[in-house]
Amino acid sequence: MAKTLTEAALTTRNARAGLPQGVHWRGLSPDVHLGYRKQKRGGRWLVRWYQGDQKYKQETLGTADDGKLEADGVACLTFEHAKAAAARHVSAKRADDLAAIDGPAPTVRLAIDAYLVAQETREVARDGEKASRGDARLRLTRHVLSSPLAGKMLHSLKESDLSKWRDGLSSELAATTVRRIINDLKAALNAAATKDRARLPAEIPLIIKNGLAASQAETPTARDKSALPDSDIRRAIMAAATVDEREGWDGDLLRLVVVLSATGARFSQVKRLAVGDVQQNRLMVPTSHKGRGVKKASHSAVRVGADVMTALRPVVAGRRPGEPLLERWRHKQDKGHEKAVWVRDSRGPWVTASELSRPWAEIVKLAELPAGTVPYALRHSSIVRQLRNGLPVRLVAALHDTSARMIETHYSSAIIDALDELSAGAVVPLMPPESDDDKVVPLRVG
Repeated sequence: MAKTLTEAALTTRNARAGLPQGVHWRGLSPDVHLGYRKQKRGGRWLVRWYQGDQKYKQETLGTADDGKLEADGVACLTFEHAKAAAARHVSAKRADDLAAIDGPAPTVRLAIDAYLVAQETREVARDGEKASRGDARLRLTRHVLSSPLAGKMLHSLKESDLSKWRDGLSSELAATTVRRIINDLKAALNAAATKDRARLPAEIPLIIKNGLAASQAETPTARDKSALPDSDIRRAIMAAATVDEREGWDGDLLRLVVVLSATGARFSQVKRLAVGDVQQNRLMVPTSHKGRGVKKASHSAVRVGADVMTALRPVVAGRRPGEPLLERWRHKQDKGHEKAVWVRDSRGPWVTASELSRPWAEIVKLAELPAGTVPYALRHSSIVRQLRNGLPVRLVAALHDTSARMIETHYSSAIIDALDELSAGAVVPLMPPESDDDKVVPLRVG
C-alpha cells in the first residue's frame, strides 16, 4: 500500500531554503506530485506520476530559481512555472502511452504510407494491375516525407507544425500544385485520425483543419484566362498531327488530343474510354473518381462533331466494345544491338498524364501557343466555348463532370460575357419616336 504523502513547503525561495538536503514532494493531484531535490547549492524540480501497481515514473523538469538565478520559465523555473511544466509533461507522457497501446504511435509518415497503400489498392481493384501509382505519391514524397513534419507524432501534432510546413513550401510552386499537396496531406491525416481515434486527442481533426487552412483568403483562380480561342485549338490539333506523323505515333497522339479538345474531359477520364463508349455523334465519357461519397452516373454523354468520329473510326472498326479506345505503343530495349535501340513491344492504354508531356511540348512550340500552355487548357477552352455559346451553367457543369459552383467561381468572366449578349437582345427603344414635324427647322427670315 502506498505511503501517505508528506507535503513540503516548496512555494517560495525562503520556504525551500529551510529544507534539509534530499527530495521533498508536494501533491498536484492524487496521482501527480511535484518534487524538489535540495542540493548544497540550489535545487531541481521533479515530477512523478502514478503508473499503477504501486509504481511511479519520475523525471526532472528543470532548475529551481534559487540563489542568484532568475527564472526564465524554460530552464530556470519558479514554483508556479514548475507546476505548469509538470502538468504539461504528465499530459504529454500519458498521451504517448495511450498512442502506443496497440503498437507504434502513429506519425505523419505512417499516416501517409497507409493512405498511399489504400489509394493504390483501390486503383488496382478499379483499373487492374496496370493501374498507375498516381501523382499523390510523388507529391507527398517530395514535399512532405522529405520534411521534418514527417516525423511528428500525430498525438502531439500542433497547428503550428502544419502551418510552418505549409509556409515552408517553395514559392515557385503553382497555386494548384500547393492545393493538391495540401489536399493529399489532409486526406492522409484525416484517414489516420479516423482509424486511430481511440489513441489520439479528440481535437486532432480540428488541428488538421486549422493547421492546413490558408493563412489568408485565397482569390479564386480565373481559369477562363487559360482558355484558348478556337483558332489556337485547331492549330494545336494540326501540330499534333504533324508530331504524330513525324515521331511515328500511328495516330495515337492525334486521337488523344482530338478527344481532349472535343470533350473537355480530364486525362484521367479520357484514358478510360472504351470502344463501346463511341456512339452515334457522341462519346460516353466515364465520370471522374473525384468526390468522396458522391453518387453520380458512371458516364456523361458528350456530343462531338463528325470530324471527331472520323478521327476515331480507325480504332473502333473491328474491335470489341470493352477494349480501351485510346492506346499507344509500348517500347522495350533491343539487347541485340551494341547501342541502346528501343523497338515496339505491345499496345496498351495511356496510363499517366506525364506520357503526354514531351509530345505536348513539341505541339505547343509548333502551334506557336503561349509558353507554358498545358493540356488542361483544352478543358478550360471547352468550358468557356460552351458558356459563350449560351449553354446554361448547370448543363456545362454536367457535361464536364463538375459542379455549377465551380463553374461560377472560376469562369465568371465567360458567364458575364454570355449573359451580356443575352441581355443585349432584351434591350428595346423606350423613348417615343420623333415626328416629322419635330424634325422641321424653320428658316431665318431677312
